[in-house]
Amino acid sequence: MNIALDPRLQGVFAGQERLVVLSPHPDDESLGCGGLLARAFSGAGAHVICLTDGSASHPGSTLWPPQLLARQRRAELIEAIDRLGGSDRDLTWLGMPDSQLYRADPKVIAGDLERIIDGLGIAQIFAPAIEDGHEDHQATAAFTQALRARRPDWAYYAYPVWSRWDEPDFDRKIAAHDPVHIPLGGLSARKRAAIEAHQSQLGQVVRDDPSGFTLPPGFVETFANGDEIFWRIP
Repeated sequence: MNIALDPRLQGVFAGQERLVVLSPHPDDESLGCGGLLARAFSGAGAHVICLTDGSASHPGSTLWPPQLLARQRRAELIEAIDRLGGSDRDLTWLGMPDSQLYRADPKVIAGDLERIIDGLGIAQIFAPAIEDGHEDHQATAAFTQALRARRPDWAYYAYPVWSRWDEPDFDRKIAAHDPVHIPLGGLSARKRAAIEAHQSQLGQVVRDDPSGFTLPPGFVETFANGDEIFWRIP
């Protein structure tokens, strides 16, 4: 599919080059990069590296203790990747403690990521934007900066999730990055299906923790229908 005449929106953005998406939690890959991944799975290929186990979203649940919730969230992630055209072979699950990435040494994690990505033979890396306020997103962005120091020969791109939703001046603040906006085109239904695979984050699984995390309905619509946004990390 010719998604745009802008030459920046060809190549990796059109599924013509293999790519890796670094996802802080199971669901960020679908929210921020669902269309990108769908094009890649239909073309050159893609791989998702999920850093955390997602087990901290419902701390008040007794029916879903962290270990059980982590298994559920991994299963949801595999289903989401499948709906985007990939398979469980396209996932590396690091399973680090949810909401605890700030405790990790960026240099150590960067070394682990380098070994994984180098083994895949991929040189196009997508990571959450440092502008995202969530501490796991910021930590993943810090890991990416440490990875850039090790492998400056690779290409790095940022994708926003929470900053796109909760930053009222988002467009102005990212303008300096010269972002590209990529329409979903015919992929909106596939991306929505991938987001909906994360049922535990949509209030459809955990019933005994009313204060647990749930993706806001308007949040889902923003990402299921809107353009995807990326910018090159210099």
